[in-house]
Amino acid sequence: MVPMISRFRALVSAMGKWERYSLIVLLGLFVLSFASLVHKFYTDNTILAAKNGGTYIEGSVGKLAPLNPWFAVTNDVNRDIVSLVFAGLLKYNPKTKNIEPDLATLNISEDTKTYTLTLKENLFWHDSTERDPHPVTADDVLFTFQTIQDPDFPNTILQQNFRGVHIEKIDDRTARFTLDQPYSFFPSNLTMGLLPKRSFEGIPPGKLDQALDFAFAPIGAGPYKIKSVVETDLSTEVTLEKFSRSIQPYYQLDRVVFRIFPDYSTLLSDMHNLGGVRTVPRSADGRLLVPKHFIAETYTLPQYVALFFNLDHAVLKDDKLRLGLQLGTNKQEIIDTIHEQKIVDTPLLEIDTSDWRYHFDAEAAQGSLYSSRWFVPERLRLQALLEKRDTNAVGVLHIPPVLYLESGATFTLTGSYTNLEQGSHINTAPLQTVATNTGTWILPLSMAAAGVLKSGDNLLRLTDAGGKIVDSHYVYVAPDRETYGRALVEQQLLQLFLDSKDGKVPKNNQILMQNLYLDHGFLRRRQSGDQVSIRRNEKGDLLKLTLLTSPAPEAYKQVASAIQKQWLELGVQVQVIVPATSEEFEQRLLTRDYDVLLFGQSLLDNLDSYPYWHSSGVQKVTGKDKDLRRDAYNLSQYTSFRADSLLETIRRTASDTDRTKALKDLQEMLKKDVPAIFLYSPQYTYAHHEQIQGVHIDAIALHSDRFLTLHQWYVKQQRAFKTGENWLSFFGWLRTLL
Repeated sequence: MVPMISRFRALVSAMGKWERYSLIVLLGLFVLSFASLVHKFYTDNTILAAKNGGTYIEGSVGKLAPLNPWFAVTNDVNRDIVSLVFAGLLKYNPKTKNIEPDLATLNISEDTKTYTLTLKENLFWHDSTERDPHPVTADDVLFTFQTIQDPDFPNTILQQNFRGVHIEKIDDRTARFTLDQPYSFFPSNLTMGLLPKRSFEGIPPGKLDQALDFAFAPIGAGPYKIKSVVETDLSTEVTLEKFSRSIQPYYQLDRVVFRIFPDYSTLLSDMHNLGGVRTVPRSADGRLLVPKHFIAETYTLPQYVALFFNLDHAVLKDDKLRLGLQLGTNKQEIIDTIHEQKIVDTPLLEIDTSDWRYHFDAEAAQGSLYSSRWFVPERLRLQALLEKRDTNAVGVLHIPPVLYLESGATFTLTGSYTNLEQGSHINTAPLQTVATNTGTWILPLSMAAAGVLKSGDNLLRLTDAGGKIVDSHYVYVAPDRETYGRALVEQQLLQLFLDSKDGKVPKNNQILMQNLYLDHGFLRRRQSGDQVSIRRNEKGDLLKLTLLTSPAPEAYKQVASAIQKQWLELGVQVQVIVPATSEEFEQRLLTRDYDVLLFGQSLLDNLDSYPYWHSSGVQKVTGKDKDLRRDAYNLSQYTSFRADSLLETIRRTASDTDRTKALKDLQEMLKKDVPAIFLYSPQYTYAHHEQIQGVHIDAIALHSDRFLTLHQWYVKQQRAFKTGENWLSFFGWLRTLL
């Protein structure tokens, strides 16, 4: 090697100046060309891949509450954190929409009543150390779920999921759940995070919600553990660190930081420090309020917002009335108002365009409300006028339907005895025979105190000498000229209405029901500024409903206002009630203090409608707070033996065919009974910085389910050879270029 180098040096020394320069240039070009080839080979045969490490910081609006799976049900911000700190026996897979193993594997008996869970090996809690290992065992499984069953357990909403369930330990890694009745959706209940038994020793079940030492320094078995909880001037920061586990999937982010802001304006002011926004706010015109370098991911959950009719209230027991309100609800107008996208017609989140009952049809709505015996005043007035007109059209009495007589005045009525006998009366006044004209009678109708006529409506009855009614006639006596003018206009419109029905009037001059307006007790032509009249029943009661909704989200107030306007067009007066606090709203909700409730319900991953429509979820309102159940989710107070049977079949059957049929039958029942009007499924938007890679949101059931794919997220990248390629492939690749 040394002689070769010596000879090369000698050769270079023998070269002239320009020869040496040329050699250097050629060598430089060779190195650059070779480097370019190597770079091209590397880029052609490698791909950008995720690299371990990095921090993801997410902003959200809310309030941090105790971080405990038992009590995170109603707090979405907490649920996000809990979903990473804790792990369940099973988990939901948003890709397959199935429940799959997480900390344990599952075996289900043939009768679907016994569920055997076997923990995977080498599972440890976050506080585990080499000197003090803390494995996850079947004792922790029993503690987590048997504690929920304790009568003193403070979360009755969660407690109902484990009624009729017997839990036993088989060995250190195996637990068995035995159900009194088959329940095909039971695995969903086992996705709740496990809790460590030894962290709660000595704490009675009734005090578990007050165990704040654990709540803000929780110990779980999830992929991330709590590092710190810090209060800053702008937000509360919860920092999680990756926890090494023996089970897949493996996570690439070292840290996840949740920053919880008091409001969106504060969050938006600190956007430059965030990598993601949990729920993106919108402007008044519906624009997403995030910077351009953020990527928006829009999704829906298995949720619906509906108008629940309180069927305990007498006015809403009529299904024709409820159908009329449904037909008169313009869902498209509502979702356009609040910038939503997805209309739903059924509790299964479907749109049923084939059924007329789900179509907005104002005319059909009017007909249904009329069938329910709730009438607009104009219709009642018109009907009364037509009946009086029919009565006046026959018989021997011929009197104008409207008279103007001042107090004390007299209207003289004459007629012939041709079809009458002597001694006949009109009301209590006897007919007087005219002496100079044989066969003629006369009767002064006086407005005096003791006279036959009075101001307003009068029914004149002509009776013979034996008291038998011969004829009846209605006449209205106007007390002043203004009233007389209104009454005459009304009679003219009545004739025009009849002529319009008979086709005797040109179309542009016709008078129809909707062209009439009741003003000061008389019909006149409707004008553009006239309000819609409120419907009345035959007793004269106004059709007035109270609509209750919660103070949050803000969109509910807009929807309630839209419903108020739409139903007013139907002649229904709606009083919207939005309590100032969530506590006041909850009290009204529990006591069913509403005619109609605007609210949302979540079906979770299994679309189980049982809690919402089974009669066991009806609230028993006794007037005593101690009798009120927080788990009474049947907000319409809907009771149906047939619906109960179908809901039980849906829960218990293991047959997809039977379940599908029962679901279809249930849908038909709810379509017929109309216990609620289903409006829309809310749309949500999550946004992340473009530097956050691997984010993909599938068919999630909860907001926190977006973290079920967190193992795919990364902020650092590295190049890696494609499958089957390495540096030794360079020369083979080079030959392909020749």
